[in-house]
Amino acid sequence: MKDGILVLNKPQNWTSHDCVAVCRSVLRKAGVKKAGHGGTLDPMACGVLPVFIGKATRLMEYTDLDEKTYRCTAKLGLVTDTQDIWGQVLAEKDFSGITEDAVRKALGAFHGEIEQTPPRYSAVKVDGKRLYEYARKGIEVEAKPRRVFINSLAIEDIDLENGEVSFEVSCSKGTYIRTICSDFGQALGCGATMSQLTRTASGVFRLAHSISPEALKTMEAGEIETLMVDIDQPLVFLGKACMPSDRAKYFAMGNSIRWNQVTVLETPKVTDSGRLNKRGRSYGSLYRVYCSDTSLFLGVGYYDQKENLLKADKILTAGQQAVK
Repeated sequence: MKDGILVLNKPQNWTSHDCVAVCRSVLRKAGVKKAGHGGTLDPMACGVLPVFIGKATRLMEYTDLDEKTYRCTAKLGLVTDTQDIWGQVLAEKDFSGITEDAVRKALGAFHGEIEQTPPRYSAVKVDGKRLYEYARKGIEVEAKPRRVFINSLAIEDIDLENGEVSFEVSCSKGTYIRTICSDFGQALGCGATMSQLTRTASGVFRLAHSISPEALKTMEAGEIETLMVDIDQPLVFLGKACMPSDRAKYFAMGNSIRWNQVTVLETPKVTDSGRLNKRGRSYGSLYRVYCSDTSLFLGVGYYDQKENLLKADKILTAGQQAVK
């Protein structure tokens, strides 16, 4: 089976790990040994969950800058310890005096770069332990606010009779939608908690092109393979470069290529040099690299401006395979 990405529609009450386990179980007979998910969804949430198969798992780190889109419903007048309706109720407040204008004004503040304090029940680490580990033991820990980016937030429905507000939000990785609900409720003065969450998009992946893990269980490996997305497809925000076969083979062996021997097809869409990957490379210098004679995806390289070279960041194709 080829390496690639399966786009699952995670059901409510499933963990992200449950979805990966189904993929591993179904594809084990096809020789698949590695699988991992990109972008954890809480058990109560549903929607888009990309599962990276085989060599594709090595590219998961490059999806750190992917924008996520969610549809959410907030319940007014309710405050819980988890910031969603599945937690312990801490307070119930009157919301009868809340107006549509007040709702629109409060949610209007969530735009651009904002600061969020991660919820007590979250996977954020403090002193080596996740916040939910402290919370389950009743230990109060101060989590530092983090900067996240809200690209857009559009209100879809305001039902003040039932105290429900639905909206769609597109945001950076690491944004807690339930915290938006909680902070929004505080701004209104009546409190609010998240009652429903669906991720409709994660980077290039869309809910309309997803499949349920239950449906996956009924399919043969060959049928599943037709659903897999090519491993380079999520990397659209990186630049795109190619080189002839002799240089491709050399690059695929981990060697650097003189910049004048590289053809740039697309420049990187990320220009912020302060954004670095795990090896300290600027995202604004990263390119997905191809052999121009075969169109084969070789891996990811980065432009070293000082040495005027394209250097390997992560190779996905062996040297001999690069020219086939």
